[in-house]
Amino acid sequence: MAYLVGFHAIWVALGEILGVALSWALVAPPFREYTGRFNSITVPDYLEARFQDSRHLIRLIAAAIIFTMVTAYMAAQLTAAGKAFNSFAGLNYTTGILIGTAVILFYTSVGGFKAVAYADVLQGVLMFLSMILIPVVGIMAIGGWTPLMEALGRSDPSLLWPMGGYGVSLEGVMSALGFVGIGLAFLGAPQLLVRYISARGQKEIVRGSLMAVLIIIVFDFGAIFTGLAGRALFPLLDDPETIMPTMSTQLFPASFTGIFLAVVLAAIISTVDSLLILASSTIVRDVIQRIYRPTLSDVRASRIGKITTLVIGLGAFGLALTEVRMIFWFVLFAWSGLGVAFGPPILCSLFWSRTTLKGALAGMLSGFLVTVIWVLFLKESFFGLYEMIPGFLVGLAVTIGVSLCTRPPEGAEREWQAVYKELRPGMH
Repeated sequence: MAYLVGFHAIWVALGEILGVALSWALVAPPFREYTGRFNSITVPDYLEARFQDSRHLIRLIAAAIIFTMVTAYMAAQLTAAGKAFNSFAGLNYTTGILIGTAVILFYTSVGGFKAVAYADVLQGVLMFLSMILIPVVGIMAIGGWTPLMEALGRSDPSLLWPMGGYGVSLEGVMSALGFVGIGLAFLGAPQLLVRYISARGQKEIVRGSLMAVLIIIVFDFGAIFTGLAGRALFPLLDDPETIMPTMSTQLFPASFTGIFLAVVLAAIISTVDSLLILASSTIVRDVIQRIYRPTLSDVRASRIGKITTLVIGLGAFGLALTEVRMIFWFVLFAWSGLGVAFGPPILCSLFWSRTTLKGALAGMLSGFLVTVIWVLFLKESFFGLYEMIPGFLVGLAVTIGVSLCTRPPEGAEREWQAVYKELRPGMH
């Protein structure tokens, strides 16, 4: 995105940094406390317990949304894998996504949640180092900061403007607002919330918050400065999303090619493994074990989880074969679908004891549907405003409105007070 629009992409970084900071500071502590009290291991586990949903409606709706959006999200990641193998190794696109699909499915099926967590640490370190090294080398190759600014200005002066080519206009404000809105999903995306559940306790949450903010700053600004340097060095790329492979192969010795391919795959795998673990646990734990087969053995549950992973992988593979979209925007669509479905009911459940089951269900469905409808029919008429904004606002308003008209779960107020009584000593 930075390659395409220049400094206008900084609004994405601002939204993500704010989203990560608010998620760890405000959402993680009460969410960890609630899930510990309910013995929840998935987000639908928590929602069902919090709203005393004896009919499992929230589990079923959550499972349908997660399954759909994870498939779309994974398709975007496989598209990235295809482009990476094509750019780094010269393989054709289809062969690239075949290899990417095989590696990801095998890797995720063999390991469980703990394996994914440890692998993500190693992959995160690779990404962290590369997002420092590549932009620095790229800017040095141009001759420094001043030559970079001059080169961007000669290419297109709007690359240097915070509001991009739109300037200070309604379109520019809408675009910037949409980019900042990307951070809203951090407040409720289930693949992130499950990490809070796995924390040992509140002290881990505090330590994790400092690490998370530092890392997202390096990731986002490293990516932006890589894109800016790439635009100055290679201004005529047919596919802007190949800028990192292009810089890696042109600016570094050949021996580095494999390392940077591993970095790109690490970024893909560290996203996909979390999504697949989320989807398989939703199908096995939240639907089969909790609703239909409470006595299901661990062996059979594991087998069904692997089958679920395979089904999602094959569906995503089929979508990725079309290569009709820009990865960035398709990722954002799947990201917004998960964020708007879970963000409003999660926030209301944590900070408003009056939230009801019907309110949460209505908010989840309305936010998700508005997001899909916005992308299909309304986005172009509203200056391309990112679908997260209207979806999140509608989901939040509907959750609150329906909750005010219905009865909250019995004992919800007492539970809410107990949670915050426990948290306050550590939050002063």
